[in-house]
Amino acid sequence: MKKTLLMIVAVFLFAGITTAQKVEVLYFKANLACCHARACNNLENQVKQVVESNYENGDVVFKSVRLSDANNAELVQKYNANSQTVVIVSNKKRKQEIVDASEMVRNLRRTRNQADFEKDFTEAINKLL
Repeated sequence: MKKTLLMIVAVFLFAGITTAQKVEVLYFKANLACCHARACNNLENQVKQVVESNYENGDVVFKSVRLSDANNAELVQKYNANSQTVVIVSNKKRKQEIVDASEMVRNLRRTRNQADFEKDFTEAINKLL
C-alpha cells in the first residue's frame, strides 16, 4: 500500500515538473484567399522553423490555431487574436506569462530579415524558460 501511494505521489510530482516548464508559441491564422493564404502559411512556417530548430528538446512547442475553428474560440478571445497574431505563453509554477510577439512577426513580414527575427524571437522565448 505504501509503495503504491508513494508511486502515485511521485507520478503527480513528476507530471507537475514536466508541465511547469512548458512554453507554447501560438500562431493564430485565418482562412484566407489563395494568395494571402500562401503568404500567411509561409510566415507560419518561418516561425515554426525557428521554434523547431532552436528548441528540439520539447521545452517549446509550436501550435497553429485556426481563428475559424469553434474549439479555439476561447483562445482567440483570451488573446484578442487576429490573423498572424503570435503569442508566447509560459506556464511556470502556476504562474502564466504571456508575450505578444506579433510585432516581431510583422517586422519579419516587412523586412524579410530572418536572422534578426530569429535573434529577437529566441530572446523573447528564452526569457520565459
